[in-house]
Amino acid sequence: MLPPEFRDAMSSMGKGGAADSGGSSSAGTFVLTTYDGCLVAFSWSDWVELEEKFMRIPNPSPKVRAFRRLVIGGAETHTPDSHGRILLSPDHRAYAGLEREATVLGLVDRFEIWNPATLRASMSSENLEGVTEELAASGIDFSL
Repeated sequence: MLPPEFRDAMSSMGKGGAADSGGSSSAGTFVLTTYDGCLVAFSWSDWVELEEKFMRIPNPSPKVRAFRRLVIGGAETHTPDSHGRILLSPDHRAYAGLEREATVLGLVDRFEIWNPATLRASMSSENLEGVTEELAASGIDFSL
């Protein structure tokens, strides 16, 4: 079950309940896809924008085509039920290695669903080495 803060966010994720191209309301609907060993949720409007950007790439490289298969091909549309629950497909559970437990992380404009052990491994000190320098090069000063 999605935590309350995500359920509330999902009801407004459609950027004001914007309608999709089929004319139906997308409020509360989000897209869950595969990326980086976890499942990543995008608001409907952010997802449509991402798909449009992919379609504008005139002749993508084999790496971009493989990435597109992973992310676009791994996408599934979800709308939480009245209790804020979603049912993850067997393919999504297998991709993220989800069995009994899952960790949901809120990340400003999206959320991720992780296998707890995989998440801990991804946040090891080796994986975070040099990140403050990379952030600084992007204009984010995160010195503590």
